[in-house]
Amino acid sequence: MTFRNGLASLLRPEDSVLVLIDHQPYQLANLNGHDPQAVVNNTTALAKAAKVFGVPTILTSVIAGRGGVIFPQVTDVFPGQEVIDRTFINTWEDKKVVDAVKATGRKQLIIAGLWTEICVAMPAIQAAGEGWDVTVITDASGGTSVEAHEVAIQRMIAAGINMMTWLALAAEWQRDWARAKTAAGLTEVIIQHVGGSGIAYLWEQQLLNTPVPRAAG
Repeated sequence: MTFRNGLASLLRPEDSVLVLIDHQPYQLANLNGHDPQAVVNNTTALAKAAKVFGVPTILTSVIAGRGGVIFPQVTDVFPGQEVIDRTFINTWEDKKVVDAVKATGRKQLIIAGLWTEICVAMPAIQAAGEGWDVTVITDASGGTSVEAHEVAIQRMIAAGINMMTWLALAAEWQRDWARAKTAAGLTEVIIQHVGGSGIAYLWEQQLLNTPVPRAAG
């Protein structure tokens, strides 16, 4: 096994490309490995973070005419962008998707999708075998059961694929809060999608802007 360590192994926005796979109603209807609401939230947050950092994002569905279109929460992040609709279950066998990824010139391939054990595992394993540096975002993916999701993760780790959650990825892209160009945008994503931390940040801002009462007398 080649260990993933050292500064160069961390993900960089200028080297990253994101592929979001099959976040559709049919797949969501049998999502049992995660809370469906959480997956929609996390996938939307991941898409917004990619936009903040200028990471090219490819949207793809499978037979949308039957399985439904990608969640509007995701497509609204990229208004007017084409969604590549496939017949291949394995996204990495679809030439149009692969060509779109290759056209970005990036080699850090980030994948999230439904379901983990099928539509995430197959392209991740194939792409890793072809030399791509592959990362799967586990909390913006989900399986038909907890077991299916977890076994798929184990299978991909054995194939040398990196596992992360969306917020860990966003923090790795940011790396330094002094990078003001993206810090404000990422903070807004956190406010919208990280629950308690977002609320705590807003409360902090409220307190900082609340005048201290003068002592009586």
